[in-house]
Amino acid sequence: MKYAFFDGSSGLSGDMILGALLDLGVEAGRFKDRMAGLRLPVEIAVKRVRRGALGAARVDVHVRGRFRGRRPVERTFADVERIILRSRFPAAVKDRAVAVFRRLFQAEAKVHGRRFGDTHLHEAGADDALVDIVGCAWLAEELGIGEFFVSPLNVGSGWVRTSHGVLPVPPPAVAELLKGFPVYSAWVESELVTPTGAAVVSTLARPFPRLPELVYEKIGCGAGTKDFEGMANVLRVFYGEASRFDPGREVHVIEATLDDATPQLLAHFLETAMEEGALDATLSPVVMKKNRLGTKLTLLAPIDRMDRLIEAVFRETTSIGVRHFPVGRRILEREFRTVRVAGQPVRVKAGRLGGREVNAQPEYEDCLKAARKSGRPLKEILRLAVRASVRER
Repeated sequence: MKYAFFDGSSGLSGDMILGALLDLGVEAGRFKDRMAGLRLPVEIAVKRVRRGALGAARVDVHVRGRFRGRRPVERTFADVERIILRSRFPAAVKDRAVAVFRRLFQAEAKVHGRRFGDTHLHEAGADDALVDIVGCAWLAEELGIGEFFVSPLNVGSGWVRTSHGVLPVPPPAVAELLKGFPVYSAWVESELVTPTGAAVVSTLARPFPRLPELVYEKIGCGAGTKDFEGMANVLRVFYGEASRFDPGREVHVIEATLDDATPQLLAHFLETAMEEGALDATLSPVVMKKNRLGTKLTLLAPIDRMDRLIEAVFRETTSIGVRHFPVGRRILEREFRTVRVAGQPVRVKAGRLGGREVNAQPEYEDCLKAARKSGRPLKEILRLAVRASVRER
């Protein structure tokens, strides 16, 4: 399985995503043949262009008749879903495309105060958007991409003219779609993230506050429509084996000190933190200001769970401020195996260094269950589990 990591420093749009994925090596003629299966009145052109100092693939979708008095196509979600489901694409492609459109319609309905079923899309609902979104889903399948990731997105600034009037950047639908994703504004006064692009990444991709550790095989570049002075309007996508993408190598430590939280509240929060994705959660006694005894809460957080865990600290504890900082982390290769002790299954977590097993630790809860059922001491069960694990190596 492959991964794709989008560098959103120049924003992104549906056609930029198409160009970047095509640039990874998919033949343009094959792509156009497959898109013809949608039976839409469009012409697709793929060419190489320069944006700033970078070369990139540019995908233009021309709707026939658009500039000869033809009114823009308006479609409800049911209309879009019908077109996708009647096509001959694989089920996985259809599912991805429908999920992206559903999210897009939900955002439009919410920001414009309409019912979902009555919402019509204008700019994003026309024929070219179907090519953008279905095309992205098909290219993901063609390239074997199982996981998408995205950097913080440069949304641009200023104002944009739409069918709803002049709107601030990011437009309301884009702002709604990118809730929970890190965004910023830099360099140019223009709309850099379109509703279609925002719908694709917010549906398919996981956000990362910083570039994670990855080993990539190829880089694809997709060009945007505009050519900005001083900035290459290009979306880069890094592509490689999913097994070589390691978002957990760099993690953050989140700390808070509390002197007004009960032991029960703190004990409950440790469980909450682990459920929210913390890699580790500990409490330690400290002496705080004015010589007050307190407790230091320490969480080890993957980059993509940091914001959720900080929110959980504020929501579930009495803390009014936290510290967080990146730390390096190295872990052993791990595997789980199950052994039988006193007639009960016990999982054992083994750690390997350079292919050689150096640690083996039975799961406490499994050993406790085996001890209670067998009537043997827990320490004996632990010892027998390690011994059985050695035999199973």
